[in-house]
Amino acid sequence: MAWADAFRDQSVLVTGASSGIGRATAVAFAAAGARVALVARRRPQLDEVAAEVAAAGGRALVVPTDVTDRGAVADCFATVVRAHGGVDVVVNGAGVLVPGPVATLRDDDLDAMLRVNLFGALFVMQEAMAHMRPRGAGVIVNVASLAGRRGVSPLGGYCATKFALIGLTEALRSELHGGPVHVGLVLPGVIDTPMVDAAMQDPDFLALWPPALSMAPSWVVWAIFATVRFRLVEVSVPPGAATLEKLGALAPGLADTVVEWARTTLQWMAGRSRGA
Repeated sequence: MAWADAFRDQSVLVTGASSGIGRATAVAFAAAGARVALVARRRPQLDEVAAEVAAAGGRALVVPTDVTDRGAVADCFATVVRAHGGVDVVVNGAGVLVPGPVATLRDDDLDAMLRVNLFGALFVMQEAMAHMRPRGAGVIVNVASLAGRRGVSPLGGYCATKFALIGLTEALRSELHGGPVHVGLVLPGVIDTPMVDAAMQDPDFLALWPPALSMAPSWVVWAIFATVRFRLVEVSVPPGAATLEKLGALAPGLADTVVEWARTTLQWMAGRSRGA
């Protein structure tokens, strides 16, 4: 698309770039001509993504980083700034999902999700602002989740972290209102990624969402592209889903009933698709 040409030669930093949504996002930005910094903990996987980018004629910088380490995040940005001269776009795509009911939620599982999904995103946002504000330009896109607008079991802990990330993002947006740095939210539903594949091992998660109905990562990539290009505030995947969740918050009891109806309907649809 012609509007994607705006990303050419832009410096784009993507966290969680070793797999899933982050990987798809990094490859897509590189294909659009951006200089992409691949950020995640696992260097071998990042090297694979860099090879994929190079094969497509793109440019990628591998920066292994643990986003839960504030100092490591600062070093990461310093490396990217030295290589690319600055950072134009940051996509906060790193995430962890450990399913389980709230009644038996382990504190170490919740802590692990908070460290990546909330604190990691915060450290990246703060470092991004430190570099973007003096330059007078920049876009930060936080990949949250529709689970951050509506709590569902067995994703209580994950929902809590994404609710918190949405709150942080909205607060930051108000702080930066009228300024040159834009902050956007992308709220995906269930996407076909390795993280979700791992969660599918939990029978309660399978009962919540049949795998046949998961969406492709490319859906989220285009939402991220649109958020950056048109400086959108919030985009849900699929479109409009977050609006329905907000409306559901006006009548929580009714929303609970609708969610249970939707869950059983989705299971029926998945069963029909497998039998087709």
